Amino acid sequence: MMSYAAVDLGASSGRVMVGRVGPDSLELTEAHRFANRPVRTPEGLRWDILALYAGVLDGLRAAGQVDSVGIDSWAVDYGLLDADGALLGNPVHYRDARTEGIAEKVWATVPAEELYGATGLQYAPFNTLYQLTAARSSAQLAHAHRLLLIPDLLTYWLTGEQGTELTNASTTQLIDPRTRGWSYDIAARLGIDLDLFAPLRRPGDRAGVLRPEVLEETGLTGPVPVTAVGSHDTASAVAAVPAAHGERFAYICTGTWSLAGLELDAPVLTEESRAANFTNELGLDGTVRYLRNIMGLWLLQECVRAWGEPELGALLRDAAKAPALRSVVDAGDAAFLAPGRMPERIAEACRGSGQPVPVSPGEITRCILDSLALAHRRAVTDAQRLADRPVDVVHVVGGGTRNALLCQLTADACGLPVVAGPTEAAALGNVLVQARTHGLVGDLAGARELLTRTQPLTRYEPRGDTAPWREAEARLTDR
Repeated sequence: MMSYAAVDLGASSGRVMVGRVGPDSLELTEAHRFANRPVRTPEGLRWDILALYAGVLDGLRAAGQVDSVGIDSWAVDYGLLDADGALLGNPVHYRDARTEGIAEKVWATVPAEELYGATGLQYAPFNTLYQLTAARSSAQLAHAHRLLLIPDLLTYWLTGEQGTELTNASTTQLIDPRTRGWSYDIAARLGIDLDLFAPLRRPGDRAGVLRPEVLEETGLTGPVPVTAVGSHDTASAVAAVPAAHGERFAYICTGTWSLAGLELDAPVLTEESRAANFTNELGLDGTVRYLRNIMGLWLLQECVRAWGEPELGALLRDAAKAPALRSVVDAGDAAFLAPGRMPERIAEACRGSGQPVPVSPGEITRCILDSLALAHRRAVTDAQRLADRPVDVVHVVGGGTRNALLCQLTADACGLPVVAGPTEAAALGNVLVQARTHGLVGDLAGARELLTRTQPLTRYEPRGDTAPWREAEARLTDR
């Protein structure tokens, strides 16, 4: 048995998990969990990166002696360093308003169709490319000598070494998914200096060792290596999908976001794929994560916050009693991206589409869960058609696996069995990449076989036919 610390940072919380791996065993325990609370400053919405780093150090101290450390987090956001390696201000949050209207300026130079053909990335207003375009005239960018994506920034603070991990770099809209290297032409035409980025790393690469100061702070005994993992948390989560070898599967990584799609060997760069807003992000072992971003449980999280943090179990029980598919909203609509007033915005969307307006928390929660299941159905259906890849089962991983109602509704909507679990998929994928560097697991299929044998999974069979879901979908597509 060897022990690995998986630092797994989500948009609302961070955790340090300890994975203990042997040839026939995989155990995961939580060492430390901490809040991730963005801060609204006079300049805009910012990540509290120092609090996150303190949480990482506290977690490593709680984890005890480990054989390696790996870090994954959300995508697209970054920190800028000056010539001395010091951070130039708190990283900007992807929900900040600075990228409003920026895409149109980018497309005036590189048309959207051409940009997709070169990078394979869906349109999202917060992609790193748009963030850098929005920051072009800022003093911070003018003085920056290095740009590090969030997990790479924390790795730098732990080790003193700089790198850019590939799975996360693929979300910047500056990577060519065919070559798995930088898209120099796109960057040059948009005036983006790729020398700002540190050299690319791949999952499994050595990223350094913990600095003496970090060892002293955490009480660990060195040397403790830091291993590059799939540092985009979705890349780690997809690596932990417990699919059988040869199984035709779709996946849905659920949490603040839902990421729904297929694992492919090559990107899909057609105009039809662009119009459907599918993205081609890079995964482990030469794979492509072909998926659509859906707003996810962010909708419910924001409503719960607005309602004063009621007990979630009671909300879900009330939602289960509410009429099914009475009202649905487009869970991919950018209108729901910003924080605040979520119950009111959902009500406005229902009113605007001529549907009954949900009023009680239970009714609104049912509307959200039905809408998410419907968005999952649309993504899985569209991915199969666009990639010409049929599927027989949907694997749901991540925090949403705790929501049995959402899992059952997803099975009903897709008309396919849903296998739910593991819940801590990103942390498990993080651990498994570290374990591979020590030869404890083999290829991706071997890692997934170990997950299937060791992790609790729940299967949901679809109920009834999908006609009500097709009718609900028509309400959104016909308006």
